[in-house]
Amino acid sequence: MPRDQELAQGIIRGDRESVVRLTREELDAGREAVGILNEGLIPGMDVLGERFARGEAFIPELMAAAKAMNAAMEILRPLLEASGVESLGKVVMGTVKGDMHDIGKNLVCMMLRGAGFEVIDLGVNAGAERFIQAIEESGARLLGMSALLTTTMSRMGGIIEEIRKSRAGAGVRIAVGGAPLDLAYANKIGADGYAKDATVAVECFKGLVAALRTP
Repeated sequence: MPRDQELAQGIIRGDRESVVRLTREELDAGREAVGILNEGLIPGMDVLGERFARGEAFIPELMAAAKAMNAAMEILRPLLEASGVESLGKVVMGTVKGDMHDIGKNLVCMMLRGAGFEVIDLGVNAGAERFIQAIEESGARLLGMSALLTTTMSRMGGIIEEIRKSRAGAGVRIAVGGAPLDLAYANKIGADGYAKDATVAVECFKGLVAALRTP
């Protein structure tokens, strides 16, 4: 019998060792990787995300869960690729130029990888040139940028404008996030999406993927 509940609880607890062990045991028992992901791991992340939204879970718990999820994905990813399950999309992520804060951005990267996205993490202090270069080199059509300071969030609009003007940036969907931002500001600077925190970032980027696929 599948051990989905145990897998989900391991994710919720952030128990990396348990999640890795259960993932391997399920594979050894002949279970398909996609079933482990969709019926055990992702439901656990969903539950924790809902708790976070209600104020019943906090960032350290999310980070522990994301690390457990990523450890399981390291095992599952080659099997998913071999079975024809494609990445949800390729995302370039970075904290904008002048901003050295990366905890929130790192958490978003972990959440996206756990959900099946491929992430190119530029780290901190990323200007338009670095974003454009990463898009050119990776072929990514999704981009995320974060800022924690009001002084650096004011640079986002200019960075987005430069990306839009570049050949590589044509048609790229851009999402923004960070403590001082809100949806109105994201719309004002021309972003395609806004994620108020890491728990909604995955759904935000899934929405951007759907938009890319819409004629």
